[in-house]
Amino acid sequence: MLSWKSLLNEGRRKSKGQAGATQESGRFEFERDYDRILFAAPTRRLADKTQVFPLDRNDSVRTRLTHSHEVSTLARSIGLRLVYEKESIFEGAESGAFLQRGIPAMLAAIGLVHDLGNPPFGHQGEYAIQSWFKSKSDIFLDGMSVEEAGDFFTFDGNAQTVRLVTKLQILNDKFGLNLTYGTLAALIKYPVPICGVDKGQWKKQGYFKSEQEIVEDIWGETGLSQGVRHPLTYVMEACDDIAYSVLDAEDTVKKGLASYYDLLRYLKSQCSDDEVAKEVISKSENSSTSFESSGLSPQELNECSMQMFRVFSITAMVNSVVDEFSSRVEALLKGECLYKGIISVSKSAILCGALKKFDLEYGFKHKSVLELELRGNSYITEVMDMLWVGVHGRLDKAESSNTPFGKYVYSRISENYRRIFEDEKNELPVRYKEAQLLADSISGMTDSYLIALHSELRPLYDSHCK
Repeated sequence: MLSWKSLLNEGRRKSKGQAGATQESGRFEFERDYDRILFAAPTRRLADKTQVFPLDRNDSVRTRLTHSHEVSTLARSIGLRLVYEKESIFEGAESGAFLQRGIPAMLAAIGLVHDLGNPPFGHQGEYAIQSWFKSKSDIFLDGMSVEEAGDFFTFDGNAQTVRLVTKLQILNDKFGLNLTYGTLAALIKYPVPICGVDKGQWKKQGYFKSEQEIVEDIWGETGLSQGVRHPLTYVMEACDDIAYSVLDAEDTVKKGLASYYDLLRYLKSQCSDDEVAKEVISKSENSSTSFESSGLSPQELNECSMQMFRVFSITAMVNSVVDEFSSRVEALLKGECLYKGIISVSKSAILCGALKKFDLEYGFKHKSVLELELRGNSYITEVMDMLWVGVHGRLDKAESSNTPFGKYVYSRISENYRRIFEDEKNELPVRYKEAQLLADSISGMTDSYLIALHSELRPLYDSHCK
């Protein structure tokens, strides 16, 4: 049986074994975690990373940063409702200000950090990285095990997030952002390594082999274990589901790929018998009817109606998450796993599913989106080809990496990442370290930086290859 006291562990890896955490500068430790994440450079870089629509010129369309802030805000709001309306579900945790401020702050922190390791060009960026490594499988399988290579053949932004906050975002030591054990445990979305992935259970790995010892330490300090997720992770995941189902639909409408009325017609065809969907549709129609008599232009009517739909649908989904999480806390503390998340078993499941289908059919599959994703794929693939010249064989003192181009391209990789790659205490296989440096470098880039680096290196690479 898990305990909230352990799950809300305020200790930090850097100060392990020292006296208990204290309130510093008027902040609780989970509030300090949120602030550390907020001010970290990778968080700012999310402003130039794709959420759904790559390189969009409309400032109102969401980036990874606005998406992350929205998930964070939703998570904090649900946390506040839980601690004030359902306080009894946290039996065993320290009550009072710690609970009232700590739970919302932790949820806000993991909501803000959840996409930090995602590469440029969204999920298409993940697929591009995976494909590049698979295309060179003969090289990597010759230098590491199939399981080790799997970290890269199935590269995932969630696992990269764990790596980023525990190792890559260096302050003045090797503890990364040195977040609390509680926050670190809750941000691990998939509590399994690559060998634990099962399409019927946890569908992705949550951490790489390089961070396995750190993750095991986190679990030891919080009472968790492989395959068992921190209960609050379900809340964050639900907020992510709410954000991208509802808000990606809003962005699809903002871009003119569909209208508000297209959305309502679609929902009526998909889930008109669902009670939650019926209520949201009814409230939205009543609201848009009142707007129609206000003398608004068709575009203003479309946007105002969509804004109210957003309000009604998010409210309905948040209510269902609060109720469902509260009713299932005891089972989650006993180690029960909801592999498809809280939303999937809540009253909002059908509405959320229909919205995701709408996003896919009207937004993600639109010709303009697919074209830009294809461009992003090409940029990532070609930049990886070029960086590989400077990375491959460097630790072995191979001649290819010490060519003028090899030296130059290696210098364009983050000094932090290179320092970890060159660390003599890093005992991972050489090919693993090479693959990881490349993955670290690409995933840390923004969309615009990747394109600019491609433009900078391409003519030099062509000359090198002659």
